[in-house]
Amino acid sequence: MKFTDPLIGGRLIKRYKRFMADVELESGETVTAHCANSGSMMGLKEPGSEVWLSPAHNPKRKLRYTWEMIRVDGNLVGVNTSRPNGLVEEAVRNGTIRELAGYGAIRREVKYGRNSRIDLLLDGARLSTCYVEVKSVTLKRGGAVQFPDAVTVRGAKHLVELSEMAAQGHRAVMVYLVQRQDGAGFSIAKDIDPVYAETLSKAKKAGVEIVCYECNMSLEEIRVTKSVPLESV
Repeated sequence: MKFTDPLIGGRLIKRYKRFMADVELESGETVTAHCANSGSMMGLKEPGSEVWLSPAHNPKRKLRYTWEMIRVDGNLVGVNTSRPNGLVEEAVRNGTIRELAGYGAIRREVKYGRNSRIDLLLDGARLSTCYVEVKSVTLKRGGAVQFPDAVTVRGAKHLVELSEMAAQGHRAVMVYLVQRQDGAGFSIAKDIDPVYAETLSKAKKAGVEIVCYECNMSLEEIRVTKSVPLESV
């Protein structure tokens, strides 16, 4: 996924009200950017950090910029959680995610379960219909990247619904997409959300497949590249 416009650099002043961030641009102007991330953003909101914004073209939008990336310990990290669904779709189409190879038809945000929408619904000749849920991973502690970075009741609900699809004979896949490239492995942050960890364990036993891929991050594009080893999942 290439950015349609050059990203605009600046320094983070603060993130607040979950969906807002004040940034001092390189020009010296201070702007408020939309923060498309409902998590805690642990380790990703240190004041003074280098950040990059994308301009918004919708004239009806109140905030003219969206926070896209931050540099942490010399590495770029993508913080925009609206990106992963499109990135995974692109990676499925080009064959990067080998566990999902062979599916020619991809639909997004299809209704299923109990008044929910699946991120990606895949169909292919001689292949079982595949329900794919995507989660954005940004947290890193020690050498591993982890999910979640905050309690996620909604995330646990999605796992239950994936389990139900698996019980009906469909493929159900949980994809964790890491918007950074400095993690040695992937694990679940059980101390942050033990309920989610337990629900994932039950989902795995029910037949839900679990995969994790990382992205190559640059100021020009984000590209899904390779799988990340699963640790204690």
